[in-house]
Parts: sequence; structure tokens; C-alpha cells
Amino acid sequence: MGRSRNNRRGPAGAQAVTETVDGGLAQLVPDPDRPRARTLLIDGAPQSHVDPDDPAYLSFEYQRRLGHVIDLAAPPGRPVRVVHLGGGALTLARYVAATRPRSTQQVVERDAALVQLVRRELPLDPNARIRVRSTDAREGLAKVPDGWADLIIADVFSGARTPAHLTSTEFLDEVRRALKPSGVYAANIADGPPLAHLRGQIATVAARFPELALVADPAVLRGRRFGNAVLVASGLALPLAELTRRAASDPHPARVEHGKQLADFTGGAAPVTDAAAVASPAPPPSVFQ
Repeated sequence: MGRSRNNRRGPAGAQAVTETVDGGLAQLVPDPDRPRARTLLIDGAPQSHVDPDDPAYLSFEYQRRLGHVIDLAAPPGRPVRVVHLGGGALTLARYVAATRPRSTQQVVERDAALVQLVRRELPLDPNARIRVRSTDAREGLAKVPDGWADLIIADVFSGARTPAHLTSTEFLDEVRRALKPSGVYAANIADGPPLAHLRGQIATVAARFPELALVADPAVLRGRRFGNAVLVASGLALPLAELTRRAASDPHPARVEHGKQLADFTGGAAPVTDAAAVASPAPPPSVFQ
């Protein structure tokens, strides 16, 4: 696995690191505004942003929305047990470690070469209780003990698409098994018009969880552009008022849908099973231009 340096420069002449990983061509590109921060791209698609000097800083919109879920999963500062399906540059695991010290986290990231790259170029805090497993997300989830997790976050993309076997009711059965009865599940879902994949995922999660909320840019919800939506679910009531407030006050405001409005948005879509599951749609090239 060779490493090369390209001519994309950041602060003080810092250069991007370019390396072939299992999932394609990875680049860690310097952030011109933050001395040690890097953006991870895979085959040109932005995946993560990390600032080692400020791990509580979340640059990407969808990661800030997941950050709101993390903040509201338990009283402020209380340690939690978290399973991250999909690791990227370990942005959200670093966020949990920074905002909830003494939390115990498991990260399941199939791309072992990517994990090595990130660990080398953006080392984790040695005091953070973060274990990284290089295996398939569903296989890694199956090894989590029953009722272990306070929070499970799914942010898995292969070639900018979520694999089909992570979109089904059978997958959600594993999520519910690994969560505490009071636990929260959050998934990053990418879709564009006509939003068939997103509607199907809402129906699938609703078949396994009684409480749901969807956080997304209004333009995405109206089917005007391709983008990310964060689907949040639990066996207990969600903190909807505070989630709505935080989403609305974001630099890129989002809307929270729940209850009848979310059911109406789903439009009668059927839950997805393993037998019928397909990967999420590929984003149009214009998304990353």
C-alpha cells in the first residue's frame, strides 16, 4: 500500500496524504482554517472531517445532526456505550470521547487499510476508550452483547452507497438486540428525488421501533436535491423539542419530522427485508463538485 503526497496544500504548506485503501483512493486534505484539521475523501467523495485540536468540532452538516443525537442520548457529560457502524476518520467516536469522557465505544469499520491510515495520520487520544474492529458492519454488530449499547450510529457507505444488507428489518432486529431498552439508534441516509430509498428506510425502522424522528434539510425533504437525512429511533420517547431547536439553530438549519407528518411523508412505503434489499442510490456527480 504505497503513500504519495500531492500538491493540495493547507496551512503552513501542509500537504494532502493520498493513499490507496480497500475502498478506493483515500485523501486526507488539510483544512486551510484549522492548522491540524483534515478532511477525508474516498474517490473524491467527502467522508469525514477531523480537527485533532478540537474533536468536539463537527464540520459536516449530517455529523452535527448526529452530534445533537449524541448530546441528547443521556444527561450532559455522562459516559455512554456507543457502537459506530462505519468509522471513516473516527470523527464521531472522537466527539463522544471529548464530550462524554469515560465512554466506552466500539467502531466497526470494514476497511482495515483506511483504519491504519487514519490511526497513523490522525492518532486517537490514547486515553479514549475506543475499540476499532475491521470487519463487516453487520458481522461486527452481531458480536455486540445483548442490551449493551446506549447508542448505535449507522454511517456506512461503500462507493458512496449504503450496502443493501444494512437496510433491512433483519438488520434492525440486530440493532434492537444490541441496544438497551432505553437506547437510541441513529442512521445517516443519503437519497435524492424521488426519495424512494429514504421512505423505505423510514418504513423499515418504523417496523422495529415505536418512536421515530427524521432530521434533514427542507430542500432534501422536498425532493429538490440529493442529500443526507438522519433518522433517529428508540423504544422510548425521543427529546423532540430540544432536537428540533438544535436542528433549527444550526448554521444550515434542518427540519425535524415525526408522528403523523413523518408517517404521511413515508407515503405507504413498505418495510425492506433482506430478500428485497438494495443498496442506497449513488449520488449524482454534481454533489461533489
